[in-house]
Amino acid sequence: MSIALAESYAPTVRHDHDGRQDQPVIDARNIEVAFKVEHGVVEAVKNVSFQLYRGETIAIVGESGSGKSVTARTVMGLLSRRATVSPRSSVDYDGRNILKFPERERRKLRGNRISMIFQEPMSSLNPIYTVGSQIVEAIRVHRKVGRRQAWARALELLEHVQIPDPAARLKQYPHQLSGGQRQRVMIAMALANDPDVLIADEPTTALDVTVQAQILNLIRNLQKELRMAVILITHDLTVVRKFSDYVYVMQHGEMREHNVTERLFASPQHPYTQRLLASEPRGRPQPLPEGSGAILEANDMRVCFMLRHGSFLKPDWRELVAVDDLDLKLCRHETLGLVGESGSGKTTFGLALLRLQDAKRGEIRFDGQPIHGLSRAEMRPLRSRMQIVFQDPFSSLNPRMTIGQIIEEGLIVNSIGATRRERVERVREALVSAGMPGDILSRFPHEFSGGQRQRIAIARAIALEPEFILLDEPTSALDLSVQAQIIDLLRKLQDERGLSYLFISHDLKVVRALCHRVIVMQHGKIVEQGPVDEVLSNPKTAYTERLVRAAFDVA
Repeated sequence: MSIALAESYAPTVRHDHDGRQDQPVIDARNIEVAFKVEHGVVEAVKNVSFQLYRGETIAIVGESGSGKSVTARTVMGLLSRRATVSPRSSVDYDGRNILKFPERERRKLRGNRISMIFQEPMSSLNPIYTVGSQIVEAIRVHRKVGRRQAWARALELLEHVQIPDPAARLKQYPHQLSGGQRQRVMIAMALANDPDVLIADEPTTALDVTVQAQILNLIRNLQKELRMAVILITHDLTVVRKFSDYVYVMQHGEMREHNVTERLFASPQHPYTQRLLASEPRGRPQPLPEGSGAILEANDMRVCFMLRHGSFLKPDWRELVAVDDLDLKLCRHETLGLVGESGSGKTTFGLALLRLQDAKRGEIRFDGQPIHGLSRAEMRPLRSRMQIVFQDPFSSLNPRMTIGQIIEEGLIVNSIGATRRERVERVREALVSAGMPGDILSRFPHEFSGGQRQRIAIARAIALEPEFILLDEPTSALDLSVQAQIIDLLRKLQDERGLSYLFISHDLKVVRALCHRVIVMQHGKIVEQGPVDEVLSNPKTAYTERLVRAAFDVA
């Protein structure tokens, strides 16, 4: 049955092949990639073929772990040493099989003729160099231009991707930018040399809905100017429907179905495609128990940063107010959403509430206890009761430690579990609760997809059995079907353990499904707040209305 389905729904060549006069810029055939792991071999990609023509966008969609990113990295030549590509695989670029190129020739293509935007910008940007120097390097490696000309081009690129105050951002380091701003820097670097092929691996993962549309429109406009071809790897079906010309659907490393975008969405044939297109965050949170007291309160919170402008010899320091006199109250068993565009101060506010970011002023009470004046040592006993799931799971998971060691570390530090056997059992339970198998303890973070790493980060947080969890974009790297599983998981954990969540997100569909109340932030201030259904159905401010329209109105 599966062979028949593959032949009818996912043949080697595209369904619109006969109607095209031009040759594909990339023609990938029979891609097969296997990884050596401790207990054998994992076949990550099995007999995958696709074609990409100049000036068009193809989308590769599927659940996390389906082989989308591995397929893209095969084209780029960026697989790890554990990977083995089958000799029968071929990737023809302008008629030449680049899998047979020597490494030096592959490097000339990478970042020049074929470029890639990676899923996790913080792990792709070098933390010890400024943003500007990294963009300039990407330009000068492939172009014979002077340093001044390269810096001018870098500034132009940041203006194109609409980073606020681009001249100042050039002199800043990656950690000084928000997640969405770092993503835009990656996009600027990828477009630096006007490539023929742009591979965008979840390019809008960290971006809010309004900027997401701007970035994708930017890529589309550049595509028209340069006749650039785009491979869009994403789990966002709204983006796929709006911006792609042809769609490939992958599952378990195999191609299940492909077709012209309109036909695939109008009449999906494979059962998996049908299930994928039907997936969307659903449901509402359980009503709060009567008399739920506050677990977290904050008053007059203000967080400021000093940004350097001007030259090295004549620096001009200016104060940036990231969080501007905010108040917050979170009840037990409640999920409070914190939404807004990237750079609005959401994550900074959340980190300040957990005392992971210094505030200029403000009062914070956790379970009735003032914590704003506590030292780092005095905060330590409270750390197991308040946990965080970070936006970028790869940068928060130690690459030198196994999954088992990463999750067990928190148990050891907080003296949870009498014996190692008991701790390992807790680790397995947490992984299973987060939708991951319990037999991955000996594997490393780089061996998992972005979505799988996100679930491992959630497992690490719930292993300590906290009372409060700050969730910073926990579903941003997950496809729709897994998003639904994570939402159900968070609801289940909340009901069973009485957890309280502060849920930071730009995905208003997930916020509507999971949160009781929502706070809308812009430029460090609260512009609107209230019950989720009321704010999203009847926004009172033009800014909130713009966010809602971008999230729910599919053009």
